[in-house]
Amino acid sequence: MKVDIKTLEKLEKLSQIEIKSEKKEEMIGSLSEVVSFVENLNELDLDNKNASFATLEGGTPFREDKPSQNSEVINIILQNAPKKEDSFFIVPKIIE
Repeated sequence: MKVDIKTLEKLEKLSQIEIKSEKKEEMIGSLSEVVSFVENLNELDLDNKNASFATLEGGTPFREDKPSQNSEVINIILQNAPKKEDSFFIVPKIIE
């Protein structure tokens, strides 16, 4: 794929970004480099490769999930609340 002025103008319109006329040639060059790099990926032989992977196969260590409550932090946070009751924020009802 070749990036030309027409393609750049279409990208400007789609992204709602205006590129100054003196920067357009530089931008076309930069975008052409990116497209060339991505096109290099098409040369990879991925027919026998699994497209999905998981990091858990390596034995990611899990920590024990222990709930904790720090009343000092709760009080600091609630100082900024316009309305509060006990240890909770009071918010307007949005679902009836």
